[in-house]
Amino acid sequence: MLLLAVVAVVGLIAAVLLLGDASLVPDAGNGLATVDVEALGGTLVGATAHDAHGHAVPLAVHDGRIVPRSHVAPGALLTVTATVRRPSWTGWALGKQSRQRLTIRTPKAGLRTRWTTVRSGSGLRVAFAAPVARLAYGTAGHMHHVVLHHPRRVVDLGGQAAAGTLLVSGAPRTWEGLPRAAPVTWFPAGSATTAVVDPAPDASISPTSKLTLTFSKPLSALGSARPTFAAPVDGTWSRRDSHTLVFTPSGVGFGLGAHVQLTLPAGAQLVSGGSTTQTISDTTAPSGATVSWTVPPGSTLRLHELLSQLGYLPLDFHSDAAPVAAGDGAQLRAAIDPPRGSFDWRWDLPSQLTSQWNPDTETAITRGALMAFQSDRELTVDGLAGPDVWSALIAAAREHKTNAHGYSYVLVHRDAAQQTATLIHNGKTIITTPGNTGVPAAPTELGTFPVYLRYDETTMSGTNPDGSRYVDPGIKWVSYFNGGDALHAFDRASYGSPQSVGCVELPESAAAKIYPYTPIGTLVQIAA
Repeated sequence: MLLLAVVAVVGLIAAVLLLGDASLVPDAGNGLATVDVEALGGTLVGATAHDAHGHAVPLAVHDGRIVPRSHVAPGALLTVTATVRRPSWTGWALGKQSRQRLTIRTPKAGLRTRWTTVRSGSGLRVAFAAPVARLAYGTAGHMHHVVLHHPRRVVDLGGQAAAGTLLVSGAPRTWEGLPRAAPVTWFPAGSATTAVVDPAPDASISPTSKLTLTFSKPLSALGSARPTFAAPVDGTWSRRDSHTLVFTPSGVGFGLGAHVQLTLPAGAQLVSGGSTTQTISDTTAPSGATVSWTVPPGSTLRLHELLSQLGYLPLDFHSDAAPVAAGDGAQLRAAIDPPRGSFDWRWDLPSQLTSQWNPDTETAITRGALMAFQSDRELTVDGLAGPDVWSALIAAAREHKTNAHGYSYVLVHRDAAQQTATLIHNGKTIITTPGNTGVPAAPTELGTFPVYLRYDETTMSGTNPDGSRYVDPGIKWVSYFNGGDALHAFDRASYGSPQSVGCVELPESAAAKIYPYTPIGTLVQIAA
């Protein structure tokens, strides 16, 4: 009997040891881990998890399966602890509780598909390194999220355009956060070298937009050939991966209002069309296909703000916000989205001039200021704010290079009893003098015009109202402002009445005094 009792006790101890424990193992399904409690092991009373930084991860436990209740990044290192309360009749031998600990790294599923071809009518199939239960695809800011009923290594994203690029991301578990999306680029099936461009062809881009070209074949297949711009652009080309080139502009980049044209390497076929996906063009350009983009022009309001800041307008601008930083990036952003504020006239100027001002609209005041700036910077003097002008304006603002001539304005009263010309410089009247405008058969046109050409002395020629020709050499102090009309000295017996064929004739002494104040861009207004 004693022997039987000993055998029974030994058997009981063996059963407790074999069936009175628990194990914690990685979960093969959608969970993080699974707690297996043996028949005599007791009851699972809780589980905790912490990441590598010691932060707690909230968990839910169902039938021994442990599942995070918040998104955990794929590849995260977690420490999981499960607590099991043993039955009282075994607790005396093995302890009241059992704690199982497991260090586990959450699963990852990287993209295997980066570049692929798609036959016409087929869907875009994307492969992952491991089955995914959750994925997202689309473009930045416009991602489609999908939860799969059954995890899959290869996911069909359905019909797409003939070619294009999508951002794709996948996670093996539904509770995992999605990793950073990677681009997947596809091309039409075939042997031609094709290229997908981003932004899409003919799109509007910012002056500093990066241009990405992904080729259907590795870059090594292009040899030394590289894309080229039709006009020089500051920036650098870099290789992002074996199929992709990225151009990063520097400084003012492409420039405001620019038309950007890029030629692909010889033989490359352009993929063009839509904003996110693209359709293949029908032709291959042996000498290199071209793709174009446009950059929006800077706003008129910002143009006026800069011209005021540089002293080319007779106004001061007072911003409602902090001054725009001098860097090219901040200045370019302000050119498109200008700061708000107010303009004030620097001086008390004639209403004939001030009535023409509009901060949001280009007028003769704008054109004159632009021409003065262009002349000072040795740019083409046309009164138009093209890419070169904007670049120069931003550079001048950064370097504090202001107008050294001051602001001049000439007002001519054509229809007064005595015709006069008044020169105002920096708000001060320098001279008012009688002058002659055009005869009734050749009247001087009313309007406001910027000086565009000047001569200390020149020969003036043209046609008289009666059809005869005139040639007048030795004409001094000439400032052309409207076609063949100019301010200039001319010897007459009297001044103050219509006598010319359109010009404003002045006594030589008055013309000599006015001439130094009329650089390119000076406004001459012929008023009634």
